[in-house]
Amino acid sequence: MPPRRSRARERNSVLSRPEFISLNPQPLRSSARRPSQLKHQTSQPGEEPTDSGSRDKKEPSKMPEEDCMQLNPSFKGIAMNSLLAIDISLSKRMGVCAYTTSSWGGCRSMVTLLALTGHGITWIIGTIVCLTRSNTLAGQEVLVNLLLALLVDIMTVAGLQRLVKRRGPWEMTPGFLDYIAMDVYSFPAHASRAAMVSKFLLSHLVLAVPLRILLVLWAFLVGLSKVLLGKQHLTDMLCGFALGMLHFSLMETVWLSSSTCQALISIS
Repeated sequence: MPPRRSRARERNSVLSRPEFISLNPQPLRSSARRPSQLKHQTSQPGEEPTDSGSRDKKEPSKMPEEDCMQLNPSFKGIAMNSLLAIDISLSKRMGVCAYTTSSWGGCRSMVTLLALTGHGITWIIGTIVCLTRSNTLAGQEVLVNLLLALLVDIMTVAGLQRLVKRRGPWEMTPGFLDYIAMDVYSFPAHASRAAMVSKFLLSHLVLAVPLRILLVLWAFLVGLSKVLLGKQHLTDMLCGFALGMLHFSLMETVWLSSSTCQALISIS
């Protein structure tokens, strides 16, 4: 036997000992395969293997919009959220008559009575009583248009409140008259009624200057009363004033003549 073969056998016999097993080159296991080969094997026979890298580049994964975080909100959204936060904070501070234990809790009954003077039911009943006792055509014409304006105001405010469903700053429970007049929610405020009635009376009644000043002051205090009671926000009062002026402009546009008012009175 050649010396080279004998040396190789001796070397193999030495390396086969247990203490030299770790020095022997281990064959690769069948399970240690490349991920690409596993993908090719797990694919169905009728399908052709595709490159995962090119596929990811062509079809990037898209997350649903609701799961994405808006890291750069718009300026409009930031401004609206800031204004709402300021409105809620100011409205809560101005709700000094919200409860009997509030800072102005002793004036709560007086402020509630002031708010009642601007209630829709109060003005509708008062207008109907004055209409039944009026004997002049001019007075009946003014009262019929005022009654129609009150009905339009109540329906518009109730519809917007049902649509927006904004609660007051202190979550006050609506009263019985609020449910009747459909004045349950906060926005828009019943300040629209006070603004519309005051503008209506100032335009169609001859009043002295002190009475005009008192009428304007009454409208402002009626709009502020619900804010003091904690039932409405400050922005609700401002929007109510603007809505009342809009109702007045609308009634001036569709003003009913004296003959039409007499026909409605005769039918009723």
